[in-house]
Amino acid sequence: MHRSLPARPGLLLAIAIAHALAHTATISDVGAQSAGAGPQVIPAPREMRAGALLPMPRAVAVLGANNAEDRFTANDLATTLLERGLRAAVLNAAPAGAYAVTLARAESPVGAQALRAAGLALDSLQRAEGYALIATADGTTIVGASAQGLFYGAQTFKQLVRTENAAPQVFTATIRDWPAMRWRGMQDDLSRGPIPTLEYQKKQIRTFAAYKLNLYSPYYEHTFEYRSHPLMAPPGGTITQDEMRELVAYAKRYHIEVVPEQEAFGHLHHMLKYDIYGQLAETPHGHVLAPGQPGSIEVIKQWFAEIDSVFPSKFVHIGADETFELGLGQTRERVQRDSLSKVYIEFLREIEAAIRRPGKQYLFWGDIAEKSPQLVRSLPKNMIAVAWNYWSFGNFERSIKPFTDAGIETWVAPGVNNWNRVYPNNDVALRNIQAFVRDGQRLGATGMLNTNWDDDGEGIFNQVWYGVLYGAAASWQPGETSIPAFAEAFGLQFHGDGSGKISTAQQKLSQAHALMMKNGPSDATNPLYWMDPFGSEGQAMAARLRGVTRDVRILAESALVLIAQARQPRRDGTRPSLRELDALEAVEMGARRIDFLGMKFQFADEIVQHYAAALDSVAKGANPTHDLTEIASQINSRTQDLRDGYVLGRELYERSWKAENRPYWMYNVINRYDLAAQTWIRRIDQFNQARWQYNRTRRLPSLEEMGLPRPPAVTP
Repeated sequence: MHRSLPARPGLLLAIAIAHALAHTATISDVGAQSAGAGPQVIPAPREMRAGALLPMPRAVAVLGANNAEDRFTANDLATTLLERGLRAAVLNAAPAGAYAVTLARAESPVGAQALRAAGLALDSLQRAEGYALIATADGTTIVGASAQGLFYGAQTFKQLVRTENAAPQVFTATIRDWPAMRWRGMQDDLSRGPIPTLEYQKKQIRTFAAYKLNLYSPYYEHTFEYRSHPLMAPPGGTITQDEMRELVAYAKRYHIEVVPEQEAFGHLHHMLKYDIYGQLAETPHGHVLAPGQPGSIEVIKQWFAEIDSVFPSKFVHIGADETFELGLGQTRERVQRDSLSKVYIEFLREIEAAIRRPGKQYLFWGDIAEKSPQLVRSLPKNMIAVAWNYWSFGNFERSIKPFTDAGIETWVAPGVNNWNRVYPNNDVALRNIQAFVRDGQRLGATGMLNTNWDDDGEGIFNQVWYGVLYGAAASWQPGETSIPAFAEAFGLQFHGDGSGKISTAQQKLSQAHALMMKNGPSDATNPLYWMDPFGSEGQAMAARLRGVTRDVRILAESALVLIAQARQPRRDGTRPSLRELDALEAVEMGARRIDFLGMKFQFADEIVQHYAAALDSVAKGANPTHDLTEIASQINSRTQDLRDGYVLGRELYERSWKAENRPYWMYNVINRYDLAAQTWIRRIDQFNQARWQYNRTRRLPSLEEMGLPRPPAVTP
């Protein structure tokens, strides 16, 4: 893992402030957007000449919806403007005094005239998804050569309109824009715990499309409804075929292709744990299908026949990553004879041949195959390698070139770094996305598949929008996408926060992670959140964190204050019309979890120090009541605070879970909160009993009898 952390925690914020002070007009033709300048569009347009921010009428007429696809775009635009307080409608002509937004195809007289007047053209590079937008004080014309281009132009116009103040405003601008990468996608893990509701998946689709993503990939190991294999999917945790047909049709209107991923080699423990499938497992109740077992290919063929009946996409993802058990069981002799790589590549080819359908392309993860560049050349040339790397900030050639050199289409897959964390580590995520997508473009990758993983089952998707939107920007914009520019624009465009406070809150949470990693060996992870600070591992971790817990807590608490301030009424008494409130609550929940993680280790040290002081008082014949009260009391004390933290954490977590997910799996996490709270309730009782023992005998149990370590050598 390559690390390149800020020299000091405030560096990112200092950069953002410096950029915010530099309010200069922008004319961009390289896809970069200076922070604090102009409309702050996500993704930044390829070419933009930004003008002034001017008042606009509250009445808006959307014109030019001349076919079904363009009418959908017009209605989508009008609906968004209505939600933001404007009086918008799709009309044939603009009433007097209304602001007109005209949608026009490039070949139409209106579109051709608008392009000529602006001195613009949509050439072959821009015709598939590109658009031109001319926004003036009197109206806006959006021109596209395709339905997708018009739709994306309308999404950009939404971001030119500012409604966070009492009177609406619009940025005047001349824009010509088109994507750097053909495929710009987001993968959502639907097999490691949380299963979203269909309504939330539709919200995901709408939001992906609003930021110009055009591909959504649901990831399955065992949670899709296979009627040929009904044992695999758990009750309440199944995505049905009818639900996915509905979602596919819904996504099509938003120009999003739904690409199913079904693991077809490794990551199949939830099937192989059942004895009915025992003969197919490389190792008993393991994770990997055994190549050479006729039943393995038969199961795969049955799965993908059902997938083909539900998903019309030209792409199908067969997974095939992290097959670590291969060669340890049924294929041991074959691997020893032929090599691990050869057995892997041969089975990958066998899978593709067994499920091949005309017009389909099969994606596979590149982590295993990349180690054998010569064997990669034997793969079918219509397969697509998905190179993944979630931690690095450079040296991506080794993940990409084995496939591009073999003439195989390649996509890059960075990650939002949410797995096993109390809140996504956006410090790592954004730099990983930035560098991997930049180098992917340079090395010929045609797509990006950003990834969200729920490894421990605790992930909340509403916490990852920061990384999702940055991935959308990086895959649309050419070259390296500015992190400071995105960081400043995020709160404005996603949450409708014109104050900049939500953007700054996100940066502070990134800094908290960076500070913990700098002092290693971990950032703010779920294992740390659940760890007992009095256990041996807890004490080892406490020793590493003592120098930073206060600073980490201040960053997390500052984020909470900033979000609260962004919600507060303005001086005129009006409240800001913030958007995506469920996501904002999930951010707050994550900030509180980071703060509590630091509090737990701080307070554990203070409990030990107070108890050691109480023992010293007893030895000197003095009264230990003060120190014992600081540890446990009937009102306020350290142990009560830690109990309260887990109880509140449970309430906030459950609220965020239910805002997006089905009940399935939730109690696997909720029970951890309950168990952690019970631990501190028992300790409250234990310390109170020690106080009663002192009142009766004038003696206290030792540190060892109380299960406490020795006080730290250095006071926090």
